[in-house]
Amino acid sequence: MTVLLAATAATLFGIGTYLVLQRKLSRIIIGIALLSHGANVLMVSSGRSGRAPIIGNGDDEGLADPLPQALALTSIVISFGVTALLLALAYRSWLLTSDDEVQDDIEDDMIARQGAPDDELDDDGDPSDPDGPAVRQELDEAEVAVAGETEL
Repeated sequence: MTVLLAATAATLFGIGTYLVLQRKLSRIIIGIALLSHGANVLMVSSGRSGRAPIIGNGDDEGLADPLPQALALTSIVISFGVTALLLALAYRSWLLTSDDEVQDDIEDDMIARQGAPDDELDDDGDPSDPDGPAVRQELDEAEVAVAGETEL
């Protein structure tokens, strides 16, 4: 039974991860819900089964572990709140764009196209680097020219 629950949790995690990586908001919301269900299955299966842990129920030998159950209930409440928030954001996005697809961020796209300078691989440094040697040399020449003009 434990292997079946572990396989179910792994399947829910796998499908949820696949859906979260999609570009449609509805699939992202379903993926997050599946991830939270996988977490709930994993937490509930980690506890031992037994009688209900009620005070005065007899000896503590055959009682179930209440901690995974409490964590699963907390996870259900949190996932319900996250799902409600995501549904509200998806509805607002639908009203604004009439589409369910997540758009690329323009600034992230510009940064990805620009690339990051790598001074370790280039001995001369990046010419666009504000602290690079080419820019420092231009600044030094400009300072000398300004200093020469002020002396006149």
